[in-house]
Amino acid sequence: MLFNSLTFIVFFAIVLLLHYMPFSWRQKKFNLLLASYLFYAAWNPPFVILLWISTLVDWHVAKWLYVEKVQSRRRLLLVLSLATNLGILGFFKYGDFLLHNWQAFMGLFGIDYQVPDWSIILPVGISFYTFQTMAYSLDIYLNRAKPAKNFLDFALFVTFFPQLVAGPIVRPTHLIPQFEKARKATKSMFIWGLGLITLGMFQKVVIADGALAPASDAVFGSDAVLSFSDAWLGTLAFAGQIFSDFAGYSTTAIGVGLTLGFSLPTNFRFPYAAIGFSDFWRRWHISLSTWLRDYLYIPLGGNKRGPVRTYINLMATMLLGGLWHGASWTFVVWGGLHGLYLAVERWLKATFKGAQIAKTILFRIFLALVTYFFINITWVFFRAQSFDKAFSMVKSMFGFNPDGTNVLATVYIVQVLVVTIAMVAIHWRMRDTSVEAVVQKAPWPLVGVVWGLMLFFIIITQGGGDAFIYFQF
Repeated sequence: MLFNSLTFIVFFAIVLLLHYMPFSWRQKKFNLLLASYLFYAAWNPPFVILLWISTLVDWHVAKWLYVEKVQSRRRLLLVLSLATNLGILGFFKYGDFLLHNWQAFMGLFGIDYQVPDWSIILPVGISFYTFQTMAYSLDIYLNRAKPAKNFLDFALFVTFFPQLVAGPIVRPTHLIPQFEKARKATKSMFIWGLGLITLGMFQKVVIADGALAPASDAVFGSDAVLSFSDAWLGTLAFAGQIFSDFAGYSTTAIGVGLTLGFSLPTNFRFPYAAIGFSDFWRRWHISLSTWLRDYLYIPLGGNKRGPVRTYINLMATMLLGGLWHGASWTFVVWGGLHGLYLAVERWLKATFKGAQIAKTILFRIFLALVTYFFINITWVFFRAQSFDKAFSMVKSMFGFNPDGTNVLATVYIVQVLVVTIAMVAIHWRMRDTSVEAVVQKAPWPLVGVVWGLMLFFIIITQGGGDAFIYFQF
């Protein structure tokens, strides 16, 4: 079920009605759990079974982990949880990828191994809810948290529909306590939630799908060798599209949660105003970057075992982060580039520590432009369907295809330039503040006009109800 659909509007209205009926808190939680299963089953009902498996295994494993004192047995229990979750994820998401790579490997030795047909459908959002439920078992194992007090709260944590299929990836210590006592939105929470839903849908429907997707699809879908301008315009279009699409989902999810009385964590903080790559990852997909930091980078040793080991840990974390996004080597390269950027940035900071030029405004602007430039290079590998396309695009972007073809219509060029300039400018204006702070300071008539304009453009934008990009992850 898509947020940007009439079906969801009806579904959400019924959920709100039931949530504010005079039922017991336990009944309301049961209603939310049932609604979450229906929300997920709207794509493919049998895949709800996967949610049940993860829920039941991690619920029981966590209880046993909490009371078990023998470390070897605790490790076995953790392995059971990780093997179940990663096994399901690996089979559905990476099975075909692994088979084709095994075929290529066998070919190196002259063995003609033929991959069987792989017709397994990828369950929507499987990477998100897998990481979320794994965090529960890991937190219990690391003695960071206690098990949930009852099964209903834990089941609702795993399946809570606003963020079930595309995040934010919520920590158990953040969401489970919110289910323990009756919650409903205050008037201000409810209004603010509706406002965030509108903002999220504006980002998705108007900006991502309406203004930027046509140019991005035209460029990355073309078989021609592209000109310098079209390669850059297509990449800038995708950079804006994926931010607006994914941030639009997260913003909508947070808004839906607020209308029900629940708080979900912020997932984006204006990433295209980042000064440096570590700053970018403090602003982009925050729930994933902090998950990778806490459950992968730090357990690997973080930065506590010397500079060389730190660089290795950074690369390993980002390579796995790239693979998390998709079963393709282009995603691994995308993650590897980010790992390389972070390692080089850390080395430069250590080498030129205390340099006065780093504190000047002009140098910070220069760093911001460099950051934005190299982030856009990574987006090519994220979006391209093959290495041939990615390398051709990068060559064009660096001017090595002077006879490249122009494929973008003038209207698309104007849309991309206007939206990109406006987006980057807004990110810089909002870099050290938040939407909440700006709205609180703005006069209500102005807020009402902006809200009304967003609703107007959402309604008049002719879209096909496209799924959110991150649903495939």
